[in-house]
Formats: sequence, structure tokens, C-alpha cells
Amino acid sequence: MSNLAKRIIPCLDIKNARVVKGVNFTGLRDAGDPLEIAKRYNDCGADELVFLDINATFEERKTTIPLIESIAKEVFIPLSVGGGISTLQDISDLLNAGCDKVSLNSFALKNPAFIREAAQRFGSQCIVVAVDAKLRKDSSIGIFMAGGRIDSGKNMEEWLTQVESLGAGEILLTSMDTDGTKAGFDIEKLQKAMEVCNLPIIASGGAGNMKDILDVFKIGVDAALAASIFHYQEVDIIELKKYLRQNGIYVRI
Repeated sequence: MSNLAKRIIPCLDIKNARVVKGVNFTGLRDAGDPLEIAKRYNDCGADELVFLDINATFEERKTTIPLIESIAKEVFIPLSVGGGISTLQDISDLLNAGCDKVSLNSFALKNPAFIREAAQRFGSQCIVVAVDAKLRKDSSIGIFMAGGRIDSGKNMEEWLTQVESLGAGEILLTSMDTDGTKAGFDIEKLQKAMEVCNLPIIASGGAGNMKDILDVFKIGVDAALAASIFHYQEVDIIELKKYLRQNGIYVRI
């Protein structure tokens, strides 16, 4: 377990230039304006922001640079952006637009060597690999792409080992089984991930209350990502951080 401060990371899933949120990757509903929401998180104690253009790959287009630029001008915490990234130029454009890290998913699954190329060009510290994991009928954990629509055929443990060897800096692990349910993080998948991978892990999918975030930090993940509970202001980030500190978790306030 690292001695670094644990990070609280709100996630903005973007579709048609609006923030959306669903359950198990379906039933998306509008949650507001990305710029307004990003500014709010910047001002209320979030450690980082993740911005995912969830339809970019499926619609075969790039993440919208003007939107990233407008957010980066207003937000002074690290910004990580994903969606439709398939070339080193895409990464360069996003970093130039003001983001600090990029999140690779579908294209990396199809072309794993891209992770190494990106890490060598831009540094491992800015290459996050987003892993959308879901239990298959045979009890193996599959990795899905194109916004959770397509089973890549890869198993989670093997893919995480490969991603680490290729030079990624961090893993954003979303359990599709718990995503949006508010029933707690998928502790079992996260523990399996930590057994095979030494990279920092951002836990995603299932946060429903402060205790869920405390529980996931207790198993040793580096950061907790959530959307619904922050978007709908069910959990206040400053109050959450005070609660975590009271329970022995080191966070920046």
C-alpha cells in the first residue's frame, strides 16, 4: 500500500457535450453541463478529474478538443481525458489542450503496442489504461471495449499484467457489474487486480456512500472514482475527506 495521499476523483461521462450517468453502462440520463460541473469539483476539493467521451470510439470520432480546452482553462487540478484516442497525435493534441493524462481503452485492446509507444513518447505518468471488467458466464473476468459494448476476448488478470509490462502508469478499473448501482465497489475484482498488477489502481463502479469509499481504500487502492454521488450532490467531497481522515485514511484537505 502506498504512503501517498489517497485521491478522490469525480468522473464526467460525456455524451453530446453533456454529462450523463447510467447503471451498468446503460439507461443514461442527463446530469448537467460539463464546464459547470468541472468548475464545481475544482472548487470543492476533488484531487483530479476524469473526463470520458463515452461515445467517441463507437461513433468513430475524436474527443472534442474545444470542450477540453474550455475545461482546462477553468480547472487547476489534474485532468485525465479518454475517448476515441488511437494515435500519438491524438495524445499530443489532448496534452496541448491542457489535460495532464490520457486514458486509453478500446484502441489499446486492439493494439497493445500502442501503450508502449505512448509511454515512451509522453512518459508513463500520463498514460492511464481504462479497464472495463465484467464477469462472464464461465466466471472468468472479461475486458470490454467500445463503451462496454464488445467483449475483447481478453481476461482481466492477463491484460493487467500485459498493460503493466508495456509501460502504462496507472489503471482505471471499472467494474461493469457494479457501475452506477451504488451498492459498493467490486472489492473482489479489485483484489484480484492488485494481486497481478503493481501499478496504482483507481477503483471505479459502485460508490453509493462514504463508507463504500472508506472500504475500498482499506484494501489498498490508490484512488476512488465516482460519478452519481458527486453529480447529484449526495456526498460532499470535503465532508468525505474529513470522514476518511477520521477513519485513518490519509487524504489532502
